[in-house]
Amino acid sequence: MAAFEAEMNIVIHAHRGQLRISISPEKIVVVAEDEGPGIPNIELAMQEGYSTAPPRIREMGFGAGMGLPNIKRCADVLEIRSEVGRGTYLRAEFYCRPPGGRGV
Repeated sequence: MAAFEAEMNIVIHAHRGQLRISISPEKIVVVAEDEGPGIPNIELAMQEGYSTAPPRIREMGFGAGMGLPNIKRCADVLEIRSEVGRGTYLRAEFYCRPPGGRGV
């Protein structure tokens, strides 16, 4: 879900970007980097329901303002850096745990 949300943010907001995923026995890391408008207020963007998606995107059923909150909810570690007018860097880590285990 986190990779999809990060991908959709790139598609909706950026001029270009890339999504990289690294998988190891210990963790899965999703990195999304884009060249786009950047996020002026990351704290505000992390609030459920806050969206800057244009109307054409909302008409397609996207842009509900749940992308970043959903990533945060799923991730064990979340890092977001953004510069207005340049783009955004997002890194989310998900620790692999054995069934019924307490973690790595």
